[in-house]
Amino acid sequence: MLSRRNLFVALAATSLLAGPLPAFAQDEIYIPLVSKGFQHQFWQAVQAGAEKAADEEGVRITFEGPDNETMVDRQIDMLSAALANNPKAIGFAALDSQAAIPFLRQAQEAGIPVVAFDSGVDSDIPVTTATTDNLAAAALAADKMAELIGGAGKVAVVAHDQTSRTGIDRRDGFLKRIESEYPDIEVVSVQYGQGDHLQSTEVAKAILVANPDLKGMFGTNEGSAIGVVNAVQELGTEGLVVIGYDSGKAQKDAIMNGVMAGAITQNPVGIGYETVKAAIKAINGEDLPDVIDTGFYWYDKSNIDAPEIQAVLYD
Repeated sequence: MLSRRNLFVALAATSLLAGPLPAFAQDEIYIPLVSKGFQHQFWQAVQAGAEKAADEEGVRITFEGPDNETMVDRQIDMLSAALANNPKAIGFAALDSQAAIPFLRQAQEAGIPVVAFDSGVDSDIPVTTATTDNLAAAALAADKMAELIGGAGKVAVVAHDQTSRTGIDRRDGFLKRIESEYPDIEVVSVQYGQGDHLQSTEVAKAILVANPDLKGMFGTNEGSAIGVVNAVQELGTEGLVVIGYDSGKAQKDAIMNGVMAGAITQNPVGIGYETVKAAIKAINGEDLPDVIDTGFYWYDKSNIDAPEIQAVLYD
């Protein structure tokens, strides 16, 4: 027997086939969250934070996303279906910040506050964005890379995409810091694996084969970073400094066994939590900052067990 919540999630998943869900009770606050996907443990942690806030506030949420982070059209369909249920507010993490604009404008015209999370939107429609300062976090990754390769040499980037705000900011934060601060480091390649660890593996392998003197590689999200790790292991590459982004068991294992030097971790539970809290404030007409900075940390083998790091890692 499905629980009431699981039944609702199942119905939401089939909404594109069956049409809009039945209307909720007038006094019930319903807030759908449309994420980038479910393929990474990161999104499960975001969902856990959102559900914690929903329980505290006594509101109903749903949390869904496409099967992978290449499915922009599928995500837009989910956003459209969520809006058709007349929610009190909506949370949205855009795979393509431009493609979503017409639907976000529809929400604005209907008086439905939009809270962006994880990835911002190139628009002033969202009332706030709960996110990591990805430019600053990627700049820190560049600083760590420079430190670990001795300030000179060739490096490369495997990014997750070039359409989402996170993909753009993590790529640019890394590249701009290298360009401005480390003249003896050359970025020889920036390639895109769509956040998929298998595709990112092939991308990383191609970079390594083409650049046998490469000294370091940065993966801009969980799937990208694991792709780099896989490539290093499959090719038997030694001495490459690998820096990742996000957490998850595979990255933590790679750090502990020495394949990955370290990574930037976000606060995914905090992102989900703050998204729902911000949505409640927006519904109540309260003022919100343009950005809710949920923080980031560098972690490696030396500090992975520290309480402040353990609090933001996920499996």
